[in-house]
Amino acid sequence: MQQPSPAQSATPPLRIDVISDVVCPWCFIGKRRLERALELYRSAYPEASAPELRFHPFELNPDLPPAGVLRRDYYARKFGPEKVAQIYARIQGVGRELDIAFALEEIQKQPNTRRMHVLISLAAGFGLQERVKEAFLCAFFLDAVDLTERDNLERIATDAGLPLEVVQAALEDPAALQTIQAQEEQATAIGVQGVPFFIFNGCVAVSGAQEPEALLEAMQQALRESAAAADAAGQPAQSPQ
Repeated sequence: MQQPSPAQSATPPLRIDVISDVVCPWCFIGKRRLERALELYRSAYPEASAPELRFHPFELNPDLPPAGVLRRDYYARKFGPEKVAQIYARIQGVGRELDIAFALEEIQKQPNTRRMHVLISLAAGFGLQERVKEAFLCAFFLDAVDLTERDNLERIATDAGLPLEVVQAALEDPAALQTIQAQEEQATAIGVQGVPFFIFNGCVAVSGAQEPEALLEAMQQALRESAAAADAAGQPAQSPQ
């Protein structure tokens, strides 16, 4: 089937919504695979506008206390102590294929991630969302930083470019936490049960850390569906220019 030609259209960029958590290793893997898929996309459409990437919150463990829990105990309870080493080995094996040096054995605490999602959401207004998301993923999985400590959250966010006073105000704002919870409820309402979860142009969804080729195929399907819907409505399609 002939693929749509974004370079020939004066329409908005491809929109990619990513629903994920900070402490989910498969979300980190999914982000890297998406990055590789975007490289394939640029090769296929060299004149297209860069896709618009947006990150949305999801908490795998929203009921964890602010102080977090010991990660070894958390994994042992969730998967069984006899399976932890096997799970770690699988994640690290996939990580090596993507140049992610998972330091899973070094991570001491499993944090509640809502405050991190507040800062990632905040970063969208500064054009820094992807950078802040990446910073938290790397801090947790590569450097085993304790993300239950507020000082660490502030340092990571400001090192990624956010103003300190804005970060501090957001972390002290109860309404910001409630907004994250509301967004997570919206994700659940549309059927998100696990992460990472990708939505392309609001019409094609992919669940899980799929291979780059599968994500590229989903992008192309979204372009076709958006173009077909636009033709039917007599309006410009939601696809790259």
